Amino acid sequence: MLRAALLALVVLFSACKKDDAAAKQPPPAPATTKTGTVDKDGVRRVPITASTEGYKPDRIPGKPGEKLMLVFTRTADSTCIAQLVTPDKKTVELPMNTPVEVAVTVPQTGEVGFACGMDMFHGTVVAEKS
Repeated sequence: MLRAALLALVVLFSACKKDDAAAKQPPPAPATTKTGTVDKDGVRRVPITASTEGYKPDRIPGKPGEKLMLVFTRTADSTCIAQLVTPDKKTVELPMNTPVEVAVTVPQTGEVGFACGMDMFHGTVVAEKS
């Protein structure tokens, strides 16, 4: 009986420690105009994860008129993020763990948005001053 109680305390204490460690992880760094990689043709490829927490990153800054290729990868089995509404209002399917490319041009000023099919999660491509 005592052995079972001690084992339960050890398991409980270990679970709390794991939760504490997860809570202490810093949030991901925000995207910048340098996030991603630039192809030979000058198009910047920006990876975006679609999960039950939304899009990461959800704000993608760029230079006015810059060509971007947003590469969405859905990592959670959720119907909400199974579809993407692009800045030009097209609906694109996001299959699990499969990168899907969406071409976007950064506006001259302001921002353009994208969202999940249910309009619960949002992201923006924002024109940054040079």
